[in-house]
Amino acid sequence: MPVPDSAPHRRALADRLETAGVLTSPQWRSAVEAVARELFLHPGVFVPAEQGRWRPVTMLGTGTQDWLELAYSDQSLATQLDGFRTADQTADLVTGVPTSSSTTPLTVVGMIEDLELDDAHTVLEIGTGTGYSTALMCHRLGEDSVTTIEVDPQVAARADAALEEAGFSTWTVTGDGLLGHPARAPYDRVIATCAVRRIPYTWVRQTKPGGVVLATVGSWPYGTGLAKVTVNEDGSAEGRIIGRSSFMQARSQATKPLAGDLSARTAYADTERPAKVPPTLLDEWMPAFLTQLAAPGAQFVRATGSDGARLLYLFDPDRESFAAFTQGPAGWTVRQGGPVALWDKMERTLTAWQDAGQPDISAVRLHITNRAHTYWIGEKPLLRWEHRLA
Repeated sequence: MPVPDSAPHRRALADRLETAGVLTSPQWRSAVEAVARELFLHPGVFVPAEQGRWRPVTMLGTGTQDWLELAYSDQSLATQLDGFRTADQTADLVTGVPTSSSTTPLTVVGMIEDLELDDAHTVLEIGTGTGYSTALMCHRLGEDSVTTIEVDPQVAARADAALEEAGFSTWTVTGDGLLGHPARAPYDRVIATCAVRRIPYTWVRQTKPGGVVLATVGSWPYGTGLAKVTVNEDGSAEGRIIGRSSFMQARSQATKPLAGDLSARTAYADTERPAKVPPTLLDEWMPAFLTQLAAPGAQFVRATGSDGARLLYLFDPDRESFAAFTQGPAGWTVRQGGPVALWDKMERTLTAWQDAGQPDISAVRLHITNRAHTYWIGEKPLLRWEHRLA
């Protein structure tokens, strides 16, 4: 049962979301005030602690008010580490990689508002997670109009239990979210609460003409964009990147960390030269997004040398290419190897973007067909990228 005094926290959350400008309609305010977020955090959460570790917090081990303050805070809360560990399984600080979370309400509600739903719409949600966003949509549309998919059976079971406790007779479809779920297709709206390298054409095919697909695109943990596309009668889709967005990668598309000795991987370079653009530019969101458009298979890796020097690398495992950077008194030097000169390609993109006045991520347009994804900014050829589908 919901904690009796959580209603003031829900109203306060709705007030904050309105002030932030993401909660704009009375229908969604009603949903935020009605759905108890704390139900969707069982059996507990992990909060960041020192030295990259996580501190488990459970409702049973926390005072009621402290638990509610955490549940209605404006932050994402990790609910699973490494694909199996939950907060009730340990009382100690732990290390691990988050594999499921309750996304910050600011992001959840903002994305739902961006869907431009009306009461008659049907929705396919890819990535149930805790089920909180599912519950918000069920409250507005009715549970028969919402289909939700979760790849992790344990996560799906917890979401189902929370949805039932919240009063919704719905269930989570377990499986690969990239395949979609055709049972009620076509849908008016498709929304993904995970990041994908590119929007699967399956989602476009399962959306009605005039319908909307909303998903985070990109494969890095940052530098990703929220794509909003409208499906056309001919089966294509077009739209743009409407803003920054950050979600965990869909598990079937998650990038595997590079293993082994990085210096050995970059021992044999074909070229060496001063970098015209500092690689530290990739620490910024828009340059990181552009880099992924220019070389969608590339990974950006930070390391420290035995002498304490900062080392930066770019690897494209599929093309067996790399760029390795070292910093000296005169600036950065880049060594490149493999069939693709990664940094040459990225420098051209970043320089063209700078020459164009450094437009924001919302300037990026997108067109999707069953053969290719095309992104572009304005009319400049160097700011146009086509990703052909295999």
